[in-house]
This record gives sequence, C-alpha cells and structure tokens, in this order.
Amino acid sequence: MVKKMEREMLTLDKFEEASERVREVTLETKLIYSDYLSEQTGNKVYLKPENMQFTGAYKVRGAYYKISTLTEEERDRGLITASAGNHAQGVAYAAKCFGCKAVIVMPTTTPLIKVNRTKSYGAEVVLCGDVYDEACQKAYELSEKEGYTFIHPFDDLAVATGQGTIAMEIFKELPLVEYILVPIGGGGLATGVSTLAKLLNPKIKVIGVEPAGANCMQASFAAGKVVTLPGVSTIADGTAVKTPGSRIFPYIQKNLDDIITVTDDELIAAFLDMVENHKIVVENSGLLTVAALKHLDVSDKRVVAILSGGNMDVITMSSVVQQGLILRDRIFTVSVLLPDKPGELTKVSAAIAKEQGNVIKLEHNQFVSTNRNAAVELRITLECFGTEHKKQIMKALEKKEYQPKLVRTSL
Repeated sequence: MVKKMEREMLTLDKFEEASERVREVTLETKLIYSDYLSEQTGNKVYLKPENMQFTGAYKVRGAYYKISTLTEEERDRGLITASAGNHAQGVAYAAKCFGCKAVIVMPTTTPLIKVNRTKSYGAEVVLCGDVYDEACQKAYELSEKEGYTFIHPFDDLAVATGQGTIAMEIFKELPLVEYILVPIGGGGLATGVSTLAKLLNPKIKVIGVEPAGANCMQASFAAGKVVTLPGVSTIADGTAVKTPGSRIFPYIQKNLDDIITVTDDELIAAFLDMVENHKIVVENSGLLTVAALKHLDVSDKRVVAILSGGNMDVITMSSVVQQGLILRDRIFTVSVLLPDKPGELTKVSAAIAKEQGNVIKLEHNQFVSTNRNAAVELRITLECFGTEHKKQIMKALEKKEYQPKLVRTSL
C-alpha cells in the first residue's frame, strides 16, 4: 500500500494537489528581481524567498502535504522526525494544524533559534548526535519503541512532492525561466523542484548546490549510487548530511542537470551580499544558490535562486558578519614595531587617522625584543573601506618606517 502510494507521487496531478493543500499553511513568496546579482553575473537573477515563510523555511510544504496523506490512525499514533531545524519546525507546525503529537530529534549542534521555535509549536524536542544522520538514527529507534509515525525530512516521495510546489509557483510567475538553482542537503527539495520543472518544461536546467564540506549528492552522482561521506564539515548546518535519500536518488539522477559545490567562505560573502544589497537575512544553507551564481557559465539567462530558509541565530549571524568583513578587507590587523617611548602611539594613530582608517582594537607587546628601546610590537585592528584602502594605509605606515606586517585578525 505504501509503495503504491509512493509510486503515485511526483506526478503532475499530485504536484497540483499538493499546491492546493500547502496554500493552507504557506505565505506567498513572490520572486524578487535582483539588480545587484544580475549585474554581478550577467544574467537576469530572481530570488525565491522561502526564508519569508511563517516557519522561516520551505520545509512546511513537504511536512504539511505528507501529513495530509496519512490515515487518522497514523496521525493518532503521534509523529516523529529528525532534523537540523527547518524540517523540525515544518513538522511541528503542520502537526499542530492537524492536532497531532510531534516528537523532533535534533542534533546537539542545532542553532538555539531553531530549537526554541520548534518547541514553540508544541513539539517535544530530543537533542542527540552531532549531525543529522546521528539524530535520524535516534528518531528511528524512538519510532520503533513508541510506535510513532516517522516523517522523513527528505527521503520520502510525498514530502518531495510537497517541496516541489515551489517550482509550480516559479513557473506561474516566470513561465520563461531557464535555470533554477536549488540547495541540496538530503535531496528532497531538489527532487521535487527538478521533477516538476522537467514535467513543465523538459528544456529547463535545474542545478543543485551543496556545501563543499558536505557534498554527499555530488559524491553519489559520481559513483552512480547512494554513498555515505565519512564526515561533514560546513557552516551550512541545514545541509550537513552524510547520506542522501535512496528513494529519491533515481529522480535526482534523471532530472538534475548538474551539481555545484561552494565553500564556507563563499557562503559568508553571500550573506553580506544579501544583507547589504537586499536587506534580507538568509541562513547559510539558503545562501548556497546565491554563492553558486558566479559558477554558472552562462549569460543573459533568466535564473531563479531558491533561498530555502532564514532561521539563523544572532550569534552565528554576528560571527558570519565579522568573518565576512575580514574576508573583504573591511577589517584587518597590522603589526608595527616602534620604540617604547612616550608619543610613539600618538604618531601611529595620527598616521592611520590621516588615511581615514578607524582603530577598533590595540594590543601592546613590550616583550617582542629584549631591547625595549629598540622596538615593541603594536597590533592594530582597523576598519577600512576595502582592499584598496587597506593598501593605502599599509603604504602610509611603511613611509613612517614602522615595518608594518599583516597578521591574522581575531575579534
């Protein structure tokens, strides 16, 4: 019975049915045309802001549709899932709508904002493991022990059908879309979006994007079968998956045109781009498609980048902003040597001020040399306008014979 129902999923009729149902719990996330990203890439770039959903991510689509297909007996047993956060909130919120009990197993590394919001929808949260795969194993154990109905975050065709409703909305707004970029964790979103996109227009290109440190789908693509990574390491916690879904893998193989990977540094730069140029907060996993835009070797194409979520805690946000400013040479640290006598610090400050640099931290080390009169070290952390301004400040310090040397910045 289950297998028959699964075979019926991912058809045009089921996508249309799912689109009607998810309207009950989703907000309208109209495409945003990005002048900035279009200019940067030479394409016509549109953003699909699923970070603006009520639960902060697209995951409520698949969760709600999946639960709507369950029998009353399956719902009455209670629901359980494992998630790094966004699917957790989706299931918790959908379960609340249906009046079901929900138990969510989350990795211990899940940002606090995702844990608290999941609890706010009435779900019971169990923290277990460092990554999704470990949390998932615990969820299976609890499902077996307590009789809960398991709602898989990605390896489920009904869930993937619900996620694919995003493609339906994209085509309604932009019928001539040529490329869709979609984030990949376990592959549920990519399965739904790519399958429906190809049903609507076989010529469209759908590109998956993974973190370089968690590229389980790319590795599986290369092997021609589902493989498990030995470990994952990425700031994109929502896509930190070691093993992609086996049920959905054939659909990915058939409908996904390519997979791009991006580094953590590229995600950090993309975060700053979105905040500074669009005033939008997007979590690291949701930024995968923005970071991947520069890897597309095409021009003058209509491209949609799906922003899958925006659930980012303020501590992570602060860290990403700081690292982004350092990467863009907006903050840097320089070491200078100067005699240990009154007035020398004032001279250094004056030289920096003349070049419009802004000092934000000073560290004074008197023990860099046994001869303090000859030299002590001063480490100065500065704000500037970018790479050229940084070079200008360094030149000014060289003229003063302070032997400036760039050192690692830590705030």
